[in-house]
Amino acid sequence: MQDAFFICACLSFLFLSNISYGQYIDKQKDNLTTYEAKEFFLRDSIVKKDTSTYTFKMTRTPMKAVLYSAILPGLGQFYNKSYWKIPIIAVAGGYFVYEIVKNNNSYLDYRNSYANSQTAGNPGGDERLKLLRDFYRDQRDQFYLYAAMVYVINIFDAYVDAHLFDFDVSDKIQISGLKSSNKLVNFKINL
Repeated sequence: MQDAFFICACLSFLFLSNISYGQYIDKQKDNLTTYEAKEFFLRDSIVKKDTSTYTFKMTRTPMKAVLYSAILPGLGQFYNKSYWKIPIIAVAGGYFVYEIVKNNNSYLDYRNSYANSQTAGNPGGDERLKLLRDFYRDQRDQFYLYAAMVYVINIFDAYVDAHLFDFDVSDKIQISGLKSSNKLVNFKINL
């Protein structure tokens, strides 16, 4: 319910701000002369880059990163030069493999103990051993699921990281729009 309220509030804000902004622009257009109006609309139009002189080439292949991560978890991150992620993947994967082995050994011990507790006089065996056997089997299966999730997340991260490897991350972000002789909107962020 809170999420729906939040989404409705955001959409209402965007709708109302667009109405008031549109009214502001209409007032500004009325105050412009013909020459200023032409200049206003020309500068407001989108300038497309000349693609014939610049062609983007990715330096990292996403499918190669996926293949590396599928073969050995963390190798795709090494290929993408995200070295700090490798220990996180190794620790998470190592922990889940450790828990799988530990719970599997306990499951095998309690399975054998439960099988030995079944006799002709007591075909149901010891109920406590059966509960422990089932508990460790469930724990082992859960950790199999967790390890598979880490493996899939590792592959997905390598894929996304390879796509974003050449993404330009600069310290200055500048958004400008609606330029005319007097600036209506100018927004600048320095990080």
